[in-house]
Amino acid sequence: MLSQQNLSAATPQGATLLPGGATFRVWAPRATAVYLHGTFGGVTYSDLTNDRLLAKDDSGYWSGFQAGVLDGDPYKYWVVGPGSAGYKRDPRARELSADDFPDSSSIVRDAAAYPWHDAGFRTPDFSDLIIYQLHIGTYSIQTPGVASCFLDVAARVPYLATLGCNVIQPMPVDEQEDNPGMGYEGADLFSPDFPYICTDQTRLAAYLGVINTLLANKGQAPLQLEDIESGTAQLKVMIDVCHLYGIAVAFDVVYNHAGGFSSGGKADDNCLYYFDRVQNAGNNNDSLYFTDQDRGTGGLAFAVWNEPVTQLLLDNARNLIQEFHADGFRFDEISILLSTNQGSGWEFCRKLTDQNRALQPRVLQNAEFWPGEFSDIPNSVLPVLAATPNGGCGFDVVQHDALRGALRNAVASASSGMSAAVSMTAIAAVLYPPGLDHAWRAVTCIENHDLVKAGRQPRIPALADSSDHRSWYARSRTRAAMAILLTAPGIPQLFMGQEFLEDKPWDENPAGPNLLNWYGLESGQDQAMSDHLRFTQDLISLRRRQPALRGDLVHPFYANDGDRVLAFHRWLEGAGEDVVVVASLADSTYWNYSVGFPIAGFWTEIFNSDVYDHWVNPMVAGNGAGVWAGGPGMHGFAASASVVIPANGVVVFARGFL
Repeated sequence: MLSQQNLSAATPQGATLLPGGATFRVWAPRATAVYLHGTFGGVTYSDLTNDRLLAKDDSGYWSGFQAGVLDGDPYKYWVVGPGSAGYKRDPRARELSADDFPDSSSIVRDAAAYPWHDAGFRTPDFSDLIIYQLHIGTYSIQTPGVASCFLDVAARVPYLATLGCNVIQPMPVDEQEDNPGMGYEGADLFSPDFPYICTDQTRLAAYLGVINTLLANKGQAPLQLEDIESGTAQLKVMIDVCHLYGIAVAFDVVYNHAGGFSSGGKADDNCLYYFDRVQNAGNNNDSLYFTDQDRGTGGLAFAVWNEPVTQLLLDNARNLIQEFHADGFRFDEISILLSTNQGSGWEFCRKLTDQNRALQPRVLQNAEFWPGEFSDIPNSVLPVLAATPNGGCGFDVVQHDALRGALRNAVASASSGMSAAVSMTAIAAVLYPPGLDHAWRAVTCIENHDLVKAGRQPRIPALADSSDHRSWYARSRTRAAMAILLTAPGIPQLFMGQEFLEDKPWDENPAGPNLLNWYGLESGQDQAMSDHLRFTQDLISLRRRQPALRGDLVHPFYANDGDRVLAFHRWLEGAGEDVVVVASLADSTYWNYSVGFPIAGFWTEIFNSDVYDHWVNPMVAGNGAGVWAGGPGMHGFAASASVVIPANGVVVFARGFL
């Protein structure tokens, strides 16, 4: 039997490097034997002999100590069970070998090897967050048909910092059964996805130069080639550079299901499906980690009522916080997790959020939760957001679709022509996210990966004008929708390309045809794109400069569906900082439109979306330096002013001379 030195009840699962070797521990309660095979310190071990056998404890964990193990050594478990015998990958492997998937070896990695530079980073306050969602494999492709990698994203971090977002939210980065994949069919939760790892030494040397320039720009020490060779290190580089440039990283994780195991068609024999190799008689409740439940995800739900399964998921989140310096999470479809696990789902969520907050007090915990999606979960979001001592799940924020739906419906209606009814009233009703105790608890958007994936719904420019995505109608309506999103309460989220008027749908295929049009932006070939990027940068900067735009308080004091005009007031309780936003989805400019203002006096025009059409727009419709609110009381306010509202435009006013 393999050596039992350095082992105790506290020994972590997976492979853990120690002086002189490594411990290995894995859960396989119904297995009759588990052997450790691999190449350790240059010596290959692949016998089914007693000296390769791990020891089993009373809880079904098998463990042993292997001498001579080095960082980068490959290993596998040979599992003998009541139904079959064969290799299994370590469910806790920090990395997998990419050359022979699904027969991949697990790879031993030193969790402390990467030399971090981000000690001074602090996750921003929730009310200050602007999230940027991206897909690693299609975000920044350098070679046609080859997925972009973690280092490609790291190279674009200065662009993201200039844009003004302060959180990136990559779609799931763990190893997927499918390639290419969106990221939502993972089975090897601790291992970075193969397509996102660069293994070519020539390319790595080029990346190293780029990364070291980014580090030098922040006064940080350079990396060596060996520091970025592993997949885990490359993911850490991306996060490290993000932190140095003021950007947090929130991981998108899928704890409601794994893989596409419902039919068995996507479950390879080496994965964690039927890990202890009992006979697969068609009842997936026997599959160790899973239930027989699939609520439309295409994968089986994790059996979180089983403590070791819960521990796998808790340890995955812990790993992302401790080893990868995660700042937050977007938890995929918590509605499904709760529905497929009954009461144990609630208890799992409490353990998860409590653990994460204890590990990283400023961690962002964002639940994708749709109230009433299933009859056995509440038709309210508040229990999911309630504190765990009060029986809630303890999440901080939720994805919220009310403003998204109202804005997209209004843009679609406006595209039908001047006579079409456009409900500005519907937008006004959801500027404050319905059903929440604080507006910052809502993550709001008008585009995301689910929405604009090819075959689903169009991106906003295509929704605004289906016949010409670069027309004035498409440009101006997109600006109006974006401006309302970024001046409304909540945590705004952008989807990659949205900031520069990308009009194509998105999909995960790096061979196209729906790739981001970086060339059009960076070559100057498409002025509409560069104009829109400037618009987005300035709009985000406006939100940063005006505290009221990041607060909870909003009063939509005027909505006229006939005129397609909306006006709302933002302010800070006790501090003022008043801002008035006036928006229009009318195709003609209003030159003398009377609008109420909270306080009489001069109001500076601090933003005008019309300026960005053919920057600088020589025919801008605006209010010059601002307006004097000296007219009679109107719309419930003490004063009013006659303002210019650009066609399909948004103007923003702040008190006084700025």
